[in-house]
Amino acid sequence: MPPDLRPLDLPTRRFAHRGASAHAPENTIEAFQLAVRLGTSSLESDVWLTRDGVAVLDHDGVVGGRLRRRPVAEVDRADLPDHVPTLADFYETLGPAVELCLDIKDPAAVDEVVRVADDAGAAARLWMCHPEVALLAEWRTRHPAPRLVNSTFLGHMERGPERRVAELRELGVDTLNLHHSEWTAGLVTLCHRFGRYAFGWDAQHERVIHGLWKMGIDGIFSDHVDRLVEATRDGTDGAGDG
Repeated sequence: MPPDLRPLDLPTRRFAHRGASAHAPENTIEAFQLAVRLGTSSLESDVWLTRDGVAVLDHDGVVGGRLRRRPVAEVDRADLPDHVPTLADFYETLGPAVELCLDIKDPAAVDEVVRVADDAGAAARLWMCHPEVALLAEWRTRHPAPRLVNSTFLGHMERGPERRVAELRELGVDTLNLHHSEWTAGLVTLCHRFGRYAFGWDAQHERVIHGLWKMGIDGIFSDHVDRLVEATRDGTDGAGDG
C-alpha cells in the first residue's frame, strides 16, 4: 500500500524559487532570509554534493570564472565561493520550521540531504524533486519521511497524465510538478482524486499565480515573493503558507 497523503496545513504552499531570487542573489542565505521577511516560509533551491561529501545549494553546479569552470562534484567545500551555502548552513540560519523544496541535481546527494535535514529536525518538511519516477521510487524505499516530487512535462508522459498520477500513487511519490502553463482545473482535480499534490512552477506574474491558486493547486513556485504573497493573500479566498 502507498503511504497516505499527508495534508498540508493550509491550501497552497508559496515557494520562493531559489529564495527571493527576483530581489537578491539566488540560492544565497540573503535570498532565503529575504523571502521569509517578504511573507513566505516555503523555500526552494537546488542541491549538489561536493567532492568531500557536503550538500550545497547552487543552481548550475559549476563554480569558477569564465576561463576555468569546474563542477561542484570536483571541488571540496572549503574551496567553493563564500556565497554558496551548505544545506547545514541553511538550516542553522533559517531553522527547521521552514518548508524546503530541493531540486536534486546530483542524485548522489540524496542520502546526505536527508541526513542533514533529519539532524535539523526538518525531514518531514522536506520535499525532494526529480524528473525520473524510478529514481524517486528508489528514494522512497530508503527515506520515508520527506515528500517526493515528480517534476516533468505533459509531453514526457508517454501514457498520459492519468497513468502517470496513478503510478505516482502506487510508488508513494507525493506530488506532480508541472510548468504553470500546463495546469488546468481538471488536471488538479485528477491529482487530488489519486491523492497526489499538484505543484506549478515558473509563476512570475500575479494573474498566473492567482489563476493557479483558484484552481486549488497545492504549491506555487515564483521568483517574485512579493507578487506570490499578494496574489494568494488571506482574505481573497483563504490561501496560506506553512
